[in-house]
Amino acid sequence: MDCKIEVRVELKKGALDAEGETVCKSLGLLGYNVKKVDSIKIYKVTVDAKDEKEALEKAEEMSRRLLANPVIQEYKISVV
Repeated sequence: MDCKIEVRVELKKGALDAEGETVCKSLGLLGYNVKKVDSIKIYKVTVDAKDEKEALEKAEEMSRRLLANPVIQEYKISVV
């Protein structure tokens, strides 16, 4: 069965978000009054699994092994 998973990866609190800071500064230069921008990544993955539980287990493993850097990032997994 195909199961669609969404993995949302963002920086941990206190980690430097250079991309977000650059976008925030650029928006300011364009005249927008923006105080903060946080950059995140969202991966939408379709996995072959026998059920939702197995799909979530596979997504957890993928996230730990490749999609997120556990030193500076955290992730949330959901079925979509």
